[in-house]
Amino acid sequence: MNNNVLSHYFPLFSADWSILFKAILLAVFLIMLGVLIYDRYIQRKNQLLINFPLIGRMRYLFYMLRGPMRQYFGDETFYDSFEKLDWINKVAAKKNPYLSFSPTKPYGNQKTLFRHANFVKELDEVQTQFSVIFGEKRKQPFVSRSIIGRSAMSDGAISPEGTRAFAKGAFKGHFPINTGEGGLTSNFLSTLHCMNCSRHYLEFKEGTWFAKSVFRAMKMFTNKEIAQRVYRKMVVREKDRGTFIFDNIKLNYFRINWSVALEHFPQNVPEGVPDITFQMGSGLYGVRDKEGNFDEIRYQKVMRFCRMTEIKLAQGAKQTGGKLLAPKVSDDIAYYRGVPAHKDLISPNRFPYADNMEMFFAFISRLQSISNKPVGFKIVISTKEEFETYARALQDRKKKGKSIADFITIDGGDGGSATAPLEMMSKIGLPIRESLQIVTEVLETYGLREDIKIIAAEKVLTPDDVMELLCYGADFINIARGFMISAGCIRARECSGAGGKNCPVGLATMDESKRSKYLVNEKAKHVENYHHELLQGVRSLLAVMGKTDIRELHTDDLLLR
Repeated sequence: MNNNVLSHYFPLFSADWSILFKAILLAVFLIMLGVLIYDRYIQRKNQLLINFPLIGRMRYLFYMLRGPMRQYFGDETFYDSFEKLDWINKVAAKKNPYLSFSPTKPYGNQKTLFRHANFVKELDEVQTQFSVIFGEKRKQPFVSRSIIGRSAMSDGAISPEGTRAFAKGAFKGHFPINTGEGGLTSNFLSTLHCMNCSRHYLEFKEGTWFAKSVFRAMKMFTNKEIAQRVYRKMVVREKDRGTFIFDNIKLNYFRINWSVALEHFPQNVPEGVPDITFQMGSGLYGVRDKEGNFDEIRYQKVMRFCRMTEIKLAQGAKQTGGKLLAPKVSDDIAYYRGVPAHKDLISPNRFPYADNMEMFFAFISRLQSISNKPVGFKIVISTKEEFETYARALQDRKKKGKSIADFITIDGGDGGSATAPLEMMSKIGLPIRESLQIVTEVLETYGLREDIKIIAAEKVLTPDDVMELLCYGADFINIARGFMISAGCIRARECSGAGGKNCPVGLATMDESKRSKYLVNEKAKHVENYHHELLQGVRSLLAVMGKTDIRELHTDDLLLR
């Protein structure tokens, strides 16, 4: 095709573009000139821009990009190696995670190695089902179908779409999920279908035949996510949109009606709900009355959907209560937590029923009797002597025939947090390995080890991290970072919402525009895949170490260098 024919069919190719380019260049020049004059002669807040107008602005551009872009330029020094992060992304997407040649961190630099067996096992000789029983003495003990769970992350700190992805991944992958101190929300119950549910404890919103027709048409020509967003706007008022669960079979929305009397709530956890651990923080969110005190009836209602309770006394990277800045305290979050919307939400430092050991453990017993389910607590270890204070109080209660905590969650000093002061993220509490050594030794000394399960949490990414903590005595592993990465986190460090910055992938933000693009169902599969490959990796390591069961693991299986 010659130029004349091309110009005939596509006249734009024969147009004179020089005028447009000149206009664009002139506009750019005028803007730059205006910025130069403003920086040099008008603004008096930044001395760098006075001395270096225009060029000085490049510093702030690159500084702004440093967080989101650091993953591409090797600044991942917080993790053992980039290969760990790459492994998560690969297995989450069901890609082959095998490496070639060598990792970036040399083998000889490893501080901990696993003992290789003289006679290894075949993979089919190693256990295939992993399970932990919490609260064997409770009327309704919790039998976990995995040794790995998603650690505490509140709905609100995580976007509603992110919470739904985690809940769906946990349900399909058969592993527990912790609510975080934000409490139980509709998003944790997003896998629930109301086909066989009693309508007494549910509140429904159903669209007209026109709205349903629009949904079906949108689903046909776009996709399910976009169709649901349009349908939700037609059915549920804006203030309540984040609190309702979508039933894609009956095309209606429903949520728990907490004002209904307790006798209308299900006696057992309904089918279709993931195994949920309810975390109770110092703000008592989700189980507080109008005055902010513990609401026993509301707690009973919540526990009809949860398997056990974890009281949060402390967190590895954040020794104070949770921090949720105003941009994240949406109407939905205010509804769930019983707090004012659009105001900074800073939880108290101290749990309200933990002035002393006797008061705290009496409150745990109270929760056990109310729920008939396991109750434990989350702490950070600083010294052996301080943890012995807990052990002595527990031992004294045991001798008197009183109930004691069913589990203890140990959060190491490197535990993650989306919003925390720098001075507390790096200087408070012991790392998890040292903490586990103290906890297991003290519990055995005081005759409590058989009564209390140990949950460990801190910077666990890959199967070798899981195995190491199991060798140190953990019964169960909680993971936050690894699951976050599997769900799409790119570690941009903009989780808090401070300064108007928001999570670029929509996972840890309440910003509507970014949340709406988050792929809930796709990321739910990634979360499920990641959990599955973690367990497969644990099985592979067990085989090489000559073990058939994780209960055979001990610190003797570690080579500390």
